[in-house]
Amino acid sequence: MAGTSNTETWLAFDLGAESGRAFLGSLRDGKLDIREIHRFANEPVEYGGRMHWDAPRIWFEMRKALAATDVPRLAGMGVDTWGVDYALLGQRGELLQNPYHYRDPRSLSAYEEVLTKVTRADIYRATGIQLMAINTLYQFFAAQRDTPKILAAAEKMIMMPDLFHYWMTGNAVCEYTDASTTQFMNPVTRKWALDLLEQLGLPSRLPAEIVEPGAIVGHLLPGISRNPSLNATPVIAPGSHDTASAVAAITARGNAAFISSGTWSLIGTELTAPILSDEAMRFNFTNEGGVCGTTRLLKNVMGLWMLQCCRRAWIAAGREYDYGQLTDEAAKARPFRSIVNPDSGLFLSPPDMPAAIDEFCRKTDQPCPDSPATYTRTILESLALKYRLILRDMASVTGQKTQQIRVIGGGSKSRLLNQFTADATGTHVLAGPTEAAVLGNIGVQMLATGAAGSLEEMRAIVERSFPVDAYEPQDTEVWNDAAERFVQYSATGI
Repeated sequence: MAGTSNTETWLAFDLGAESGRAFLGSLRDGKLDIREIHRFANEPVEYGGRMHWDAPRIWFEMRKALAATDVPRLAGMGVDTWGVDYALLGQRGELLQNPYHYRDPRSLSAYEEVLTKVTRADIYRATGIQLMAINTLYQFFAAQRDTPKILAAAEKMIMMPDLFHYWMTGNAVCEYTDASTTQFMNPVTRKWALDLLEQLGLPSRLPAEIVEPGAIVGHLLPGISRNPSLNATPVIAPGSHDTASAVAAITARGNAAFISSGTWSLIGTELTAPILSDEAMRFNFTNEGGVCGTTRLLKNVMGLWMLQCCRRAWIAAGREYDYGQLTDEAAKARPFRSIVNPDSGLFLSPPDMPAAIDEFCRKTDQPCPDSPATYTRTILESLALKYRLILRDMASVTGQKTQQIRVIGGGSKSRLLNQFTADATGTHVLAGPTEAAVLGNIGVQMLATGAAGSLEEMRAIVERSFPVDAYEPQDTEVWNDAAERFVQYSATGI
């Protein structure tokens, strides 16, 4: 595989909200092969009453991956992560504190406070981003309010993937796709919305220079890897937001939509330019930056986080289930017994997810789920109904009805959720590739190093290298009554 004279190899770090992975990708005879060389848990740490990411631990694991890289040379390496979270660098380039986790509750009150100073409409017109309390804008405001001395000591603000690129190269920049998740970048000019920061009294001097996906940030510094042959490897900014990388690996534009399915579900379509209309604002769609000048119009939905939290609660109670067992049993459970709104505030960061689901059901006069199978079915049916609602709204914004859905990411392995999605939406579904973020990360590195000549060529390589599974809609009529219930429950504000 890798290492032969006619093979090029790239290293992709894909860091998610639960785990981090390192993959080698090799291109040979027009086909791309990937293999995982390291995987590690990525869990938040809590101290001082706050929730943070353990950035030094992540970096330690990434260096272990570099040590495990068993090829004589790499054509490039790059990092993608979740969006919205940021790091502050001090006078000597040191990390001033562990980055805050987007689920830390400090941003909830900051969100409300910001909206007393700037209108929703002004924020949306300046940034084109879905208003959510987790966005960097509100985190940044909370930092200025709660820890002004730390912010005053900072020399630069960069995003999470940029932090690891900085530690690799010594160069601090912000990659465009991840910068677009902050809610203080202008999607038309592709520059920081400094006026918005200044209007809120936030230090506009801090955000680092924005670079495009595919930019060479620098080269791997000596001593980072125990393998000296990796010294001076180009460090390439992919679509550093993991959703940007995932969507880079597929074609989802025109009448096609994507669902990047994992801890979060991101539902949208690829555009050539952002849509900042009043209707897009009313439906709270986001315009996130994509690779090669594209824009992703999408909504961010609480995804399989709910099931992940339920599973953790059951394990803590001594009941061990894997996801396959849960979905197999859920397939046999009674349909539409209980329906919840995945975006309810009850589900953002509850201490007990099954109890939070019970609370929603009691408040909407529904029976509570009574087994892991019924909780699982409630979650998956509710997600599919949420997808249906968002696709309806997206058609209103874009003027195009979705005729095909591409489900990518870890959630694409859930055959039951894929079938529910086809049934609820009445739409043809293609599921896969699972490792879309890794493939898009490597794909942008291929573009940067000349191994692929265009985005279309890169996507064609991925398509012929990784097959997908197809799902056709079934029993669509039975979903209509459930969809009406879902809309009613979502309108309660619970």
